[in-house]
Amino acid sequence: MGKKLPKEAYGGVHGKDYVPYLTDKSKKGSNISVLIIGSVLSAIFAASTAYSGMKSGLTVAAGIPGAIIGSMLIGVFAKDKGMLGKNITQGMSSGGESIASGMIYVLPAIILIGKNITFFEGLAVGVGGILFGIGALSLVYNYLMVEEHGNLMYPESMAISETLVASEGGGDAIKYMGIGFAISGIINVLTGSFLNIVNNTISYMGSKFYKWKFATEVNPLLLGIGFIVGLEVSLTMFAGSILANFGIAPLIGYFTDLADKNIQSWNDASLLLHQMDVNAISGNYVKYIGAGMMLCGGIIGAIKLIPTIIVSIKETLKARSGNSDKGEKGSSEIIILLAGVIIAFAAGYFISGTIKMAIIATIVSLILSLLFVIVSGRLTGTIGTSNLPVSGMTIASLVILTLFFVIFGWTTKSDNKSLLLFAAFMVVAISVAGGYSQSQKVTFIIGGSKTEMQNSFAIASIIGVIVVTGTIMLLSSQLAETGANAQFALPQANLMATLTSGIMSGNLPWPMIIVGVVMALFLFFLDLPIMTIAIGFYLPISTTSIILVGALIRLLVEKMSNSEKDKEVKISNGISLSSGLVAGGSIIGLIGIILQVTGVITPRTPSGFASGNMIAIILLIILVVATTIPIMMSKSKDA
Repeated sequence: MGKKLPKEAYGGVHGKDYVPYLTDKSKKGSNISVLIIGSVLSAIFAASTAYSGMKSGLTVAAGIPGAIIGSMLIGVFAKDKGMLGKNITQGMSSGGESIASGMIYVLPAIILIGKNITFFEGLAVGVGGILFGIGALSLVYNYLMVEEHGNLMYPESMAISETLVASEGGGDAIKYMGIGFAISGIINVLTGSFLNIVNNTISYMGSKFYKWKFATEVNPLLLGIGFIVGLEVSLTMFAGSILANFGIAPLIGYFTDLADKNIQSWNDASLLLHQMDVNAISGNYVKYIGAGMMLCGGIIGAIKLIPTIIVSIKETLKARSGNSDKGEKGSSEIIILLAGVIIAFAAGYFISGTIKMAIIATIVSLILSLLFVIVSGRLTGTIGTSNLPVSGMTIASLVILTLFFVIFGWTTKSDNKSLLLFAAFMVVAISVAGGYSQSQKVTFIIGGSKTEMQNSFAIASIIGVIVVTGTIMLLSSQLAETGANAQFALPQANLMATLTSGIMSGNLPWPMIIVGVVMALFLFFLDLPIMTIAIGFYLPISTTSIILVGALIRLLVEKMSNSEKDKEVKISNGISLSSGLVAGGSIIGLIGIILQVTGVITPRTPSGFASGNMIAIILLIILVVATTIPIMMSKSKDA
């Protein structure tokens, strides 16, 4: 048997006629060992994605890293399950990551509005969203996987499938992931996450005449994300930060210096306008322009999806009669869907406390979730989960639901918390649909069991809910920090909190929101990526600049490669090393915070040379060199 997928995997035949890579339907991919491995990977990717996503606003899909690590572990602990077992573990890895990629957009917003979240609340809305998302996506399975085979390419699913087929080459990938993990771990132990022995932020700020700020956080996790997402996305985000920190903030600073000595900030009576530095300007004014940009970008994205929604529903109605998976018949997806609906209504009553709110909000949430679950599954087939506009779909859904709350007079802070919990249900359903669709496509291509993937993915997703809810509760004190002392950027959660509380209270700085909307429309007419620029505008420049450094390392590797084959090998190993940087930064950083919260370690405050910009610059040089050299020295086994 060859070590590549058949060409029919990419199209050329109807889905009903496609012969999968593995044809023995009697074999199963799961047993206790496989499920334990998948559960552990699900928990790891859920925790690391939650941490890195709240830190940077970006997440990295877990399918390929899950396939690589899972292949190694299956080879050691469940060798008899082979590729089918490896497929289960990659799907379970995606399950944990998908949950985190959704929940971090909304649940931290509850903390930001000054309310607490209980574990049961997170579990209820999360499990309800999982079951509804999986059940609703299963209704369109035949259309997405079979009818559209070769038309919807599922790029990341095909990459995962190729990784599984060529899994004997996973040794190099594991080696480079280990190198990245070690680099990230060492730097995280030395800096704020653990011991805080040395400063890791390069910062320069203009305080007079022209109030600007430039900063770079020497963070291996963010550098790894930059290498993975590449130059286009990284540079676009950085452009948003340049506009915010060197264009808008200095402009606002010019006028605040001219203000009367007694005029206060619009939202802080203790802060006088003429005394505002660039950090205060960014936190109290610039970020609301960014919120307007993201709001407009989300709505434009949702409007652009209307044709996709219509086509998806039409094709679903036509293809629904043949929704079985080549002989795998059953009603399990209907049972899962109904369970999701029932839990949604039960959770709706629990989080609202009133029958009226529970019924109205739940019905609206279910309708919006159903529409965007279908869109999520289809878009995954086009652009993959890494580029899935989950935040845009969530923003559109949340604004619609918020308007219902305002119409019915539900505008207290407790009502705002209920609103955000309903939004958490929606974002979980939307996010899990993308990951589930991707995993089922791999299963279809490889030749695994649809039902096995469905069940294992559901288990992994529930584990993800438990881990992410626990992580958010554990980090609640850090997540509540704002301004210059904030350890987590939380761009999406800040936006959700700002929009819902502002709309419900009527206390939004509308001129700045409108300016953001106008800027987004300007970007739209120029056909520029609104959401990417807006997130860069909203994030600290210290975050986007180190992400750009990672992308520049990738560019250097590409330019210095001797051939296309050499470049392919180096980039592949670089992505593996970068995945290790992300995993190491997330996991070690999370462990460090747990040890700090529990009092096991007490971080120091860097002093003297260790507290200045120079030590951070030296640390940055060490990080860049330690990352670049292993990638540049890597060679193809055939060389």
